Amino acid sequence: MTRPPFPAPEQADIAEVSAQLGRPARDVLGIAARTAAGEPTVVATAPRLGDGTPFPTLYYLSHPAATAAISALEADGVMRELNDRLQAEPELREAYARAHEAYLADRDSIEVVPELAGISAGGMPVRVKCLHALAAHSLAAGPGINPIGDIALELADWTPEADAPRALD
Repeated sequence: MTRPPFPAPEQADIAEVSAQLGRPARDVLGIAARTAAGEPTVVATAPRLGDGTPFPTLYYLSHPAATAAISALEADGVMRELNDRLQAEPELREAYARAHEAYLADRDSIEVVPELAGISAGGMPVRVKCLHALAAHSLAAGPGINPIGDIALELADWTPEADAPRALD
């Protein structure tokens, strides 16, 4: 778990993230979460890209197995279920609003981008739009910060520990 400021990424990390994404990684500030084996899982991306484009998604899920597991949840209709829960559960809604504020605080601690004022990621604070962004936030910030991201990770058939090297018997 890593929150800003991030240690500068190593060139090997940038190369691995680029391979994970299938394209050159851009404007990576650091690796915000890793698997137990040390593979990059979440990259922290600059709030304003090098070409000047505002980029709201600070925490970006990069690990292919994690991305596939979260995509499977989205395909299974989990976002609809979570949106229903947000409407029905005031405590969940309040915790999700706090996650939104935490996300904004993390991003603004790096750079305040006026075009992004009040915009976080994943549909926060009122709906679930992208489980990938919410799971990335949970992996980076740690359990208890983003309740929807935490739920997605609990439901996923992948964990950061799944990629740990196995002990030899």
